[in-house]
Amino acid sequence: MRRAVWLLPTALVLAACGVTPTAPVRVGEPATGIQEPGTSRHTVRLYFLSPFGIYPVARSEPSDATPQRAVDLLLAGPTPAERARGLITEVPWNLGRVTATAAPGAVDLVLPVPVSTLQPAAVSQLACTAAAAGAPGGSPVTGTGIRIHEPGVAAPWALRCSSTGYAFPVPEATPS
Repeated sequence: MRRAVWLLPTALVLAACGVTPTAPVRVGEPATGIQEPGTSRHTVRLYFLSPFGIYPVARSEPSDATPQRAVDLLLAGPTPAERARGLITEVPWNLGRVTATAAPGAVDLVLPVPVSTLQPAAVSQLACTAAAAGAPGGSPVTGTGIRIHEPGVAAPWALRCSSTGYAFPVPEATPS
């Protein structure tokens, strides 16, 4: 009798919990947050535009991204998932070859067009993306100088990036 009294409330609780048998439900891509042992991934930061201004996006890369690799990823534009979040780019799709190389404490960007032909947001996107990849040892993007070289101009533009991803001119060139 005691056993029956105990089993009846247990059976009622289990029956009332609302769990019904179902088949497996497909919900999307496998999780990628945990790395497989023995592998390593690195993060590269790209700067795109959102409705609220410049927005940094972290992408996973198999190795440390050079400034050139980061700029190449930026020139390819936002991924479909990034576009679905409202991110866009002001960097022209037909800009041409942009070269980005790291130097001690700075990044050199060589543009195929004059800076004046680009939107200010595009200049910030290019400069801050290259600076983030060129920052030594993961130091902040604000500590890396950017020198933008354009055709027909001898002296480069000297810039720095703010913590919010906007490039601004500095009065003197960053030492090479």
